[in-house]
Amino acid sequence: MHMILRVLLTVVFVCSLVGCDTTQKKKDQAAAKAKAQEQDLEDVGGDPDFMAFISHLRQAVANHDVDTLAPMMTTNFGYCLNPVGEGDGVFKYWDQLNLWPQLESVLQNHFVPKGNFMVAPPAFATDPNFHGYRVGLVSVDGGWKFAYFVTD
Repeated sequence: MHMILRVLLTVVFVCSLVGCDTTQKKKDQAAAKAKAQEQDLEDVGGDPDFMAFISHLRQAVANHDVDTLAPMMTTNFGYCLNPVGEGDGVFKYWDQLNLWPQLESVLQNHFVPKGNFMVAPPAFATDPNFHGYRVGLVSVDGGWKFAYFVTD
């Protein structure tokens, strides 16, 4: 009987240790997300509209909510550089190439200004030899629009 109790206590102890690790990872991820949002807010001079737009955009992408995403995008939304792909067809393109996870990942980055756009990841704005996926947001008529998600 004592042996069974010891085994059960050991299992409970091990499970609690595993749970602590997961909880810490979640706390770390939440802290990183909060820091990125803080940095985003600094880059646009504290524009709450920008932060609200990014938050809404991230949520819509996480849910693959095309009905919410479509009006958030520019009419000439760029989704492919070679061959050039813009406008209609973007969601089909993302589905065919399974790009939703990549888009979600890029959107979690910090945004920085580059020309008329706010872009992520920041390396795209600072490294002239940048290769990889990037996102661009643009201010249109006092509001924000999702302008492109492309790679080379």
